[in-house]
Order: sequence, then C-alpha cells, then structure tokens
Amino acid sequence: MNTNRQWLLAKRPDGMVSRDNFEYTETPIPEAKSGEVLVRNLYLSFDPTQRGWMVDRESYLPPVAIGAPMRAGSIGQVVTSEHADFEAGDLVQTTGGWQDFVIAAPEQGPMGLTKLPVGVTPEMMLSVLGITGLTAYFGLLDLGNPKPGETVLVSGAAGATGSVAGQIAKIKGCRVVGIAGGPEKCQWLKQEVGFDEVIDYKNENVDVRIAETCPNKFDIFFDNVGGDILEAALNHMNMKARIVMCGGISGYNATEPVPGPANLMNLITLRARMEGFIVLDYMPRAGEAIVELLGWISEGQLKYQIDLQEGFDQIPDTLQRLFTGQNLGKQLLKIAEPF
Repeated sequence: MNTNRQWLLAKRPDGMVSRDNFEYTETPIPEAKSGEVLVRNLYLSFDPTQRGWMVDRESYLPPVAIGAPMRAGSIGQVVTSEHADFEAGDLVQTTGGWQDFVIAAPEQGPMGLTKLPVGVTPEMMLSVLGITGLTAYFGLLDLGNPKPGETVLVSGAAGATGSVAGQIAKIKGCRVVGIAGGPEKCQWLKQEVGFDEVIDYKNENVDVRIAETCPNKFDIFFDNVGGDILEAALNHMNMKARIVMCGGISGYNATEPVPGPANLMNLITLRARMEGFIVLDYMPRAGEAIVELLGWISEGQLKYQIDLQEGFDQIPDTLQRLFTGQNLGKQLLKIAEPF
C-alpha cells in the first residue's frame, strides 16, 4: 500500500451516530522514529464507549478531535520497528484508530503497545481477553463480589461484556438472569451460554419479568444499559444489593439528557450500593484476569461470540451496528490480512 486510508471524525453527532459524522481521506504512510514502531492495523474493535469519545465533554479520556482519526482499539502487525522489544511481523495490540497504519510505542495511548500472547488469536485478544472481557471480570468480581447462591441480573446480556459477566457469575455459583433484545439473543444466552433465565426487553415487560424470574429478588445487577431498565431493576433489589454501573447504552445517542431513575431512594431503604468503574484503572492487573479467563475457556466453562464484519469501507456502518442491536457478541471488523 502506498497511502494510509483513514476515517476522520468530521462532526460531532446529534442523536444517532451515522456515516455522515465521518470523512474518508488518504494520507502518506508515517515513519517510525526512535522508540516507535509502524503498525498496520488488521482488526478494529467497536465498543459503545466510542460514542462517548465523539462528544466534546470532560471524561476519562479526552474527546476525539474534529479532523482526527476515530479512536479504536486494534490488533495489528509491526511493519518496521525502531524499538528494541519489537520486530517486523510481531502481532500487537494498541489503540490504532480508524486507519491502516499507526505509529505506536509501549507508553503511548490508553492501551500502549503489547505483543499478543502465544496461542492467542486477534479475535480473542479484542474480545474475551481484551477490554470487554476484563471489564466483565473486574466489574463483577471486584465491585459485585458474588457469593455462591446469590442471584445476578445482567442487562445487555448478549453483548461482549454482559455475556462474559453472566458466565463468570455462573462459574462463581450464582443464579443468573439476563436481559437482552430479541428471540435469537435470548435463545443463545439460555441454550448456548447457560443463563438460568432470560428476559426479552423488546417483547416483554421488563419490570414484570424481573419479578417473575427473580422471585427472591437479586443481589447483584451488572448494568450496561441504564435508563428504563435500570429503573425497573431498582424495584427488585435484596438488602445490601450491589449495582455495578458498567455502561448506559440506552442514552448514548439521546438528543436530550436521559432522566435518572425515579426510585433511587430504594438504595437507601435497602442499604444497597451503586458504583461505576472504568476498566483502564485495572490494566496493571490485566495479567491475572487473562490467566483466569484462559483457564475457564480451556475448561469449557466460558464461551464467547464474535460478530466479524470485513472491509475498510464498512468502518462507520460497523459502529452503528452496536446501537441498532444488529451485533451478537463482540463487534469486530477485519480490514487486512497479516503478511
């Protein structure tokens, strides 16, 4: 390739993110300087949090600048290296963004630059062993602190994070109820993944179904959705329940602020705890999580689903899949083959 294809953030979204928010361009391929490597992106990760990065407001990471390549996690291959720890051909994980080539270094960006462990595929490293798997692991275990026999409720349960969180809860001896959208996702969760009960929020009354599927109420709610589903869940907590605030995808494309739940006082009555977290705070402990996750996968206790699209021109549309409910499992896009 003679040029670096890029998708730039052209304008900030107002409502649902669309292809019109991005602009395609081609630039010269950059050159690595001392301490850097030139990486060609092979796979891109798509996550709901990217919608937040497009908004000009204070957050845990600075917003993507207008005219800059859209930020995204990636797996790529080292083309040229000016760093002693990397050589051409190495498969690496970094924050490569929506472009073919990126200059990376171990200390740069929110993910730095790391080699893929031996025997781990790019698909695994961007899903069950990547940010989504680590989010499920630390969010459930550190904040939720599940105990055998407890009931765990998971929203966004068919997503890459929710499905892993629910399975970890099962591994820890809990009863797990998932909330997902549509018969296909609900069937996958119950028949393939092993959830005890599933609620189809698109076709069922969530508040009523939580009462039916959690007759003894719940002890942990791992929430990826927020909004009305969070409010419904807060009606069915046990004493000392833990609400793990992982995300709020129901409001990411809203044109007006989404009102908070009207029943937050239930937290006081039931001495419950609601806590948010960002997985980047746990990255120094990523190794321990990957070892345990790999062990559960090898034992057949943990399953994961990849929704793999292909083609550089499909990048903007692939992001939209997260917000239209088209994806089943972790959303990835393959843009190149390794050399």
